[in-house]
Amino acid sequence: MLVPRQKTSALEVATLSHEDFNLTSENPEQFTLVAFYRGLHCPICANYLKELERLTPEFEARGVKTIAISSDGQERAQEMADKIAASSLRIGYGLPLSVAKAWGLSISTSRGKTSIGIEEPELFSEPGVFLVRPDQTLYYASVQTMPFVRPVFKEMIQALDFVIANDYPARGEYTGSV
Repeated sequence: MLVPRQKTSALEVATLSHEDFNLTSENPEQFTLVAFYRGLHCPICANYLKELERLTPEFEARGVKTIAISSDGQERAQEMADKIAASSLRIGYGLPLSVAKAWGLSISTSRGKTSIGIEEPELFSEPGVFLVRPDQTLYYASVQTMPFVRPVFKEMIQALDFVIANDYPARGEYTGSV
């Protein structure tokens, strides 16, 4: 289980149109925002990633690098990138499901074709959004078991303004007895 203020699990994936992503070699001023998404088959993911693409320059202005990652292969990842007109947002692909589990993501099984007529992979991870400090310690995590009701990126930008201005610490770090 990932714990705030502690190192995250390793994370390395290939990306489209950018160098391969390796969390240990990221050098953001403030954070890396990692948005794990279900894959090309998910219409909610497409809308969600369109918003992250639109807001990536605002995150960058605050010292936050962004990446969206799925277990899809390169071809499906490229289709998603085309669908959302990705130009600023890095798109990672080929996430091993063992790595997804190490990040605390839920794994789902295929139910066939989705409402948009795209076949779900046999297994895939459900969404998660993470903010990771430059030293690879976890700052924020939101993990879901369903594709619905995700963190709002515009609200996250507003929260980051407060966090950065006030050097607000990561919360939820206590792991002792209760």
